[in-house]
Amino acid sequence: MSDGGHDVEFPVGPFDLVTELERFRTLRDSVVPEDVVTRMDRATAELVASALADQVPAVGEAAPSFRLPNATGAEVSLDRLLADGPVVVSFYRGAWCPFCNLELRALQQTLPQIRKLGAALVAISLQTPDNSLTMVERHGLDFEVLSDVGGKVTRSYGLEFRLPEYLQESYELLGHPVPKFNGTDQHTLPVPATFVVDRDSIIRFAYVNPDYMYRADPADILAALRSIS
Repeated sequence: MSDGGHDVEFPVGPFDLVTELERFRTLRDSVVPEDVVTRMDRATAELVASALADQVPAVGEAAPSFRLPNATGAEVSLDRLLADGPVVVSFYRGAWCPFCNLELRALQQTLPQIRKLGAALVAISLQTPDNSLTMVERHGLDFEVLSDVGGKVTRSYGLEFRLPEYLQESYELLGHPVPKFNGTDQHTLPVPATFVVDRDSIIRFAYVNPDYMYRADPADILAALRSIS
């Protein structure tokens, strides 16, 4: 995996997501050009100030339903999954994002415990099924990875935002052409977020952070599932 043309080494074997995210935050500042880091941090600060996270469904509210294609094109619906138990729903930016790749690997690592608690796991991005499939195969993901091309579901969760114009070219130069990955002409992304939804479609845990370098701790996800069971 690379970021800004430099190699970024992922952990081998079991790892702690919170610790690795901290390491990646430090790495970002050493592998990405300083002027690009400045623009990234500016965009994050603006997204935080926009209070977009306040629009996201909160704990105790109903989770918006969805029906989306997985990496091989088969449709997966939230209602069908909830018929069998709680569901962990994770929104991520794309296969090109090192922080997302790290998070998805951590979720795969946690998957046996999630399933032991009777729950299912799905990850959602705006990218096309083909790009999702590449990532699934690369990381050996055994959970559903869904494509919300066009962003309808992402918007229903209040998570979609437009990448600022001053950052769009920088992303392309880093090898992250967002429209190409998403199969549209839009520079839109989801704010990374994780929800635990119970069988009544009620959100029991929600983690939303406009700073893409932070993600939900798998330990907190498991704690939320235990509280349901």
